Amino acid sequence: MKIQPVILCGGSGTRLWPLSREQSPKQLLAFVGTRTLLQSTVLRLGIPDSLPGASIGRPLVVGNEQYRFTTAEQLRQAGVSAAAIILEPAGRNTAPALTVAALTAVSEGDDPILVVMPADHMILDEGAFGKAVARAVYWAERGRIVTFGIVAESPETGYGYIQMGERLLDDSGATAIARFVEKPDLATAQGYLASKDYLWNSGIFVVRASLWLDLIGRFRADIRAACDAATQHAQRDADFLRLGRDDFLACPSDSIDYAVMERLGSDSSMGAVIPLDAGWSDVGSWSALHDLGSKDSDGNVLQGDVIALATRNSLVRSDGRLVTVVGLTDLIVVETADAVLVAHRDRIQEVKEIAIRLKNQGRPEADAHRKIYRPWGYYDSVDAGSRFQVKRIVVNPGAQLSLQMHHHRAEHWVVVRGTARVTRDEETFFLAENESTYIPIGTRHRLENPGKVPLEIIEVQSGAYLGEDDIVRFDDLYGRT
Repeated sequence: MKIQPVILCGGSGTRLWPLSREQSPKQLLAFVGTRTLLQSTVLRLGIPDSLPGASIGRPLVVGNEQYRFTTAEQLRQAGVSAAAIILEPAGRNTAPALTVAALTAVSEGDDPILVVMPADHMILDEGAFGKAVARAVYWAERGRIVTFGIVAESPETGYGYIQMGERLLDDSGATAIARFVEKPDLATAQGYLASKDYLWNSGIFVVRASLWLDLIGRFRADIRAACDAATQHAQRDADFLRLGRDDFLACPSDSIDYAVMERLGSDSSMGAVIPLDAGWSDVGSWSALHDLGSKDSDGNVLQGDVIALATRNSLVRSDGRLVTVVGLTDLIVVETADAVLVAHRDRIQEVKEIAIRLKNQGRPEADAHRKIYRPWGYYDSVDAGSRFQVKRIVVNPGAQLSLQMHHHRAEHWVVVRGTARVTRDEETFFLAENESTYIPIGTRHRLENPGKVPLEIIEVQSGAYLGEDDIVRFDDLYGRT
């Protein structure tokens, strides 16, 4: 029996601004410990004995083309080799994402059981999760599409709910699905909690690939047809599988729940839900992270360089600078290099409105952090002013930037660590530490790291326009020409 992990790597997490941003969605960030949510997810099924007798395949990761290099690098750092990183040219919700993953999974004649996990969830008790997956696989082998319902701890109005139906005949705790319920008001949620018949909808599914394809074809033939075309026209590109762009853009957007699960209706032979009590969270807000975090004797979660006095029940996080707080109660304080959030825990859902306002105003703080990751390394925008910008650039060993040219800016490079190989029009030369060079406007140039340690340079840009879109690429290892 083959188990195929499928990682749905979509989502933005605007409620987690200023850490999560358009170019740094929450699944690519580390909130607790050193692993990102994506890394924790791809490693989640590597639990010994959780699925005895099963062969666990390399994960299929479905994500946005925009984050492809960061996704691939995070998998590499986690020691995970993906079966494919399937690139969506635009988000179309979870039903199309699962459909292209299922089509990829069966493309070589296999029909594995898919364990479908969003990349932006946190599960603290991975042992309990592994056991629940084993129970779900049992029912998936018998022709059911299985989801996990989270044992509700409070009357949450931000989650959908699943009403449990008739108990299935085994000791797994599985039941048929009576119905799905959208996010309720508080009074309704309190009634659900008191009845003990309702579970939070986790968005995690276990289903045989062929069954999913049959169901999506039955209920949403338009999605199935578009995904068929997109996978037929897909092209391999190194670690990536690029879906047919026009085909996928024509695909309707819909969720797994709406497209299939809710349409199963009263057919109790098809769906199943298994209660899951494993420290699950969808990490939907800073308050959720306060609930999950390790607290001091005053109920505070303190992360980074933080000093707190007379402060209770608060989360204070520093990503760089020293943050000191005095006399706070029930507050969220988050510091990054270019923005600080201070919010009351009762109003934390409104952080999303801040992110929307910043985006509407065209503010860079909505889009990206100061430090931007690229397939060759990263750069940090240290300072900027009228007609100049200063960046710290770090190039990984053996990596190189594209051969490129700028119409509106010149660049001055100073090597502070490592050795650089520089191409400047027709000449190629090396720069050691404390040496520098100048790249005039309109000059073809490339920066490479031929060494075995990271190359670090300080780049000073000067000119009339310094935007990242002033790049003409002539040759690029990463397909960005």
